[in-house]
Amino acid sequence: MMAALKPVEPQSDTGLPRWQVALMVGAPILIGAGAVYLWNRNRKKAKKGKRNGERKTPEGSASPVSKMERPDGDPEEMNPLDRAQAAKNKGNKYFKAAKYDQAIQCYSEAISRCPTEQKGDLSTFYQNRAAAFEQQQKWQEVVDDCTRAVELNPRYVKALFRRAKAQERLDNKKQCLEDVTAVCILEAFQNQQSMLLADKVLKLLGKEKAKEKYKNREPLMPSPQFIKSYFSSFTDDIISQPLLKGEKADEDKDKEGETAEVKESSGYLKAKQFMEEENYDKIISECTKEIESRGKYAAEALLLRATFYLLIGNATAAKPDLDQVINMQEANVKLRANALIKRGSMYMQQQQPLLSTQDFNMAADIDSQNADVYHHRGQLKILLDQVEEAVGDFDKCIVLRPDSALAQAQKCFALYRQAYTGNSPSQVQTAMDGFEDVIKRFPNCAEGYALYAQALTDQQHFGKANEMYNKCIDLEPDNATTYVHKGLLQLQWKQDLDKGLDLISKAIEIDNKCDFAYETMGTIEVQRGNLDKAIDMFNKAINLAKSEMEMAHLYSLCDAAYAQTEVAKKYGLKPPTL
Repeated sequence: MMAALKPVEPQSDTGLPRWQVALMVGAPILIGAGAVYLWNRNRKKAKKGKRNGERKTPEGSASPVSKMERPDGDPEEMNPLDRAQAAKNKGNKYFKAAKYDQAIQCYSEAISRCPTEQKGDLSTFYQNRAAAFEQQQKWQEVVDDCTRAVELNPRYVKALFRRAKAQERLDNKKQCLEDVTAVCILEAFQNQQSMLLADKVLKLLGKEKAKEKYKNREPLMPSPQFIKSYFSSFTDDIISQPLLKGEKADEDKDKEGETAEVKESSGYLKAKQFMEEENYDKIISECTKEIESRGKYAAEALLLRATFYLLIGNATAAKPDLDQVINMQEANVKLRANALIKRGSMYMQQQQPLLSTQDFNMAADIDSQNADVYHHRGQLKILLDQVEEAVGDFDKCIVLRPDSALAQAQKCFALYRQAYTGNSPSQVQTAMDGFEDVIKRFPNCAEGYALYAQALTDQQHFGKANEMYNKCIDLEPDNATTYVHKGLLQLQWKQDLDKGLDLISKAIEIDNKCDFAYETMGTIEVQRGNLDKAIDMFNKAINLAKSEMEMAHLYSLCDAAYAQTEVAKKYGLKPPTL
């Protein structure tokens, strides 16, 4: 896994594991922050003649009477609706000539003349006047007129979308999201412009809420399984080695008596002992004792404390410790390289890829024989969609550590993704053969089976993918993530909703801190139409999120589900369900 704080989940061709969750459920879902929206995978691109779905112009009457308009007829012979239509037609001419004040006057006349029982026509006149106000950037007037249009015609797509855009301009994100959600459902998720607006607003809402929540969140230690999985991704990490090996690495000790004395007084060595006992909650405080006493393991204690700050999601506290270790020229180079890997991964989580890349490159410069650097940099390159460079880094890792099963498997997956996205069947088969070789050479590497299962699922070889997940579970029965992936496989393979949900529930039973399981459960519940339960699942995942970026993503999912509940109440609109 990368030094980012989540065990490696098989990546997709987007570089984000999350969207695979949606895709596997069996009903396509919008990629991005609004991933709980059902979406037609084979959607047609908006026609050029429609300006990608933009709705800028006014429109004709919603009533059949429009075909009998007599704008030039004798006013004495025209009924009230005819007169209203004539005023509207005149307004349309002014609108097309960009004379918006005159157009507004004409639309206002049409509104005042239109019989109140002609709701379809009246809603059109309000919507047309809103279009003119929109051109003048009078956003509140746009909202007011669109609201009247929607009150008269609750499923009026143009009015709903125009109001959504105006709400966005007024920074009313919640109201904007509700309107654009209704539009997406009414348009069967076919219009790219409304889909993009929904995704944009969801991301903005998610970031806003996550920033506030993350700032005030209570630190939460992950499950022991997660912590062990995290440390297992490092092979050249002094602080994750068993206690005796860590002591032997200290060149300053010269006799057994001194070692025993140090062991009694060293906060760092006590922290290492707590690690072995899986008593993780005491590690930060013991490291702090070592640092404050300026003990001989101060550098190690800084790095271990920073690592656990990262594990509990406190990147703000971790960074000064990492900075200090990195700048310790006299410190063991492997400590400094490890600190750079972790800081680089932290930067990637914070969506700062340039700083992340700089840290990984610096780590390679100062410790060129460190396999961890290339392993984790390879994962960074996958996230940045730099697959060839990722493969090169995995190769370097394998040269340094030929027994690194995880690097071998991740190299296969990188090659598979490259072939899959490049639509190269022969290269796909080569990558699949590579997986077969990896699991034969490293039969005890659970990650190899998991990554192979992901590739097999993409290729719709569901039976064999299921076998691979079973092998993962045999090797790591307490790995909750594997149960989630296997549950998703059941949904895609056999459309067996009950079995899929049972497996995901099993994941939560094994690890009640597995945010991935709660998120996936929420996504499925949205598709089942159980929006309240979905919101509950997303909120549980939010409370377990280990980074602000991850929390923002989860808030987006939650807000999307909540918007659908509001739309269902207001307009009786619901997307199709599983």
